[in-house]
Amino acid sequence: MPRILIVAPNWIGDALMAQPLLGRLREKAPDAKLDVLAPEWVAPVARRMPEVDEVIVVPFRHGALQLRERWQIGRELKGRAYDQAIVLPNTWKSALVPFFADIPLRSGYAGELRYGLLNLLYKKNGGSMPEQYARLSEPPGKAPAPPLPAPRLRAVPHQIAATLARFGIEGPYAVFCPGAEYGPAKRWPYFEQLSGRLSIEKILLGSPNDAESARGVPGKNLVGKTSLDEAIDLIAGARFVVSNDSGLMHVAAALGRPQVALFGSSSPLHTPPRSGATRVLWLQVECSPCFERACPLGHFRCMREMTVEMVAEEIHNLAAH
Repeated sequence: MPRILIVAPNWIGDALMAQPLLGRLREKAPDAKLDVLAPEWVAPVARRMPEVDEVIVVPFRHGALQLRERWQIGRELKGRAYDQAIVLPNTWKSALVPFFADIPLRSGYAGELRYGLLNLLYKKNGGSMPEQYARLSEPPGKAPAPPLPAPRLRAVPHQIAATLARFGIEGPYAVFCPGAEYGPAKRWPYFEQLSGRLSIEKILLGSPNDAESARGVPGKNLVGKTSLDEAIDLIAGARFVVSNDSGLMHVAAALGRPQVALFGSSSPLHTPPRSGATRVLWLQVECSPCFERACPLGHFRCMREMTVEMVAEEIHNLAAH
């Protein structure tokens, strides 16, 4: 039985876009032990992936080397005798734990000159993020066979009901995700106006960093007030979701919830919400996608010209299906 350690990405959305890799590994080796090494803010998503056997939570912070902690965790993992590690982040430091754990096969993209730390290297050659991750299930240079497995998260009805009761939510509701951790160029500016047009109860979700984006939007504001597990349960119970290109957009897609996904500076071809229940709005103005955190031209047309009427029509189309 092969034992494989997956070093997870550091962002929720990226972790979900990597799930097709896990699905393909499971297809190839149904009896394999697939463990995921993840930071604490990604771990709740990994625990709900049916392909994952165990999630190993690590105390690593964004941007921090923490060399001693990585060495200690690597030595602790050495006794597990993993056959392979697949390192999904591109950073040099993310490859240290498998190296310190003496895992014999350590694969991933070359990234930050990781020669030696990794001994099975891949080169990126385009494609969507899910496709790029899924290539790591094949030998270098070989493309994974389509179709890729879809992302899926477990959601338990009684747990959803308990979370709704905890926050005093009754009856049908929609979830709005007005933030985007990456930057303002991903944030649609008209959630307040959209909320005023809809009679259904609105629940606002996001991290504490999204508080400003939620300010003034009518609805039950739970931004920064839930755990990620609670946010997943609330999305699972929603009638529909409206979200910017964010981690919670990918959560809604993995839960199969009807959703309108709003793209501005980014591209649904690169970071697609992989669900037949998602309708994507992307104006494709001539400067989009720029992938910048803030609009470099100052006009923000990619989001400002996406009207409330456009989004409301897509919500209506969700109901029609």
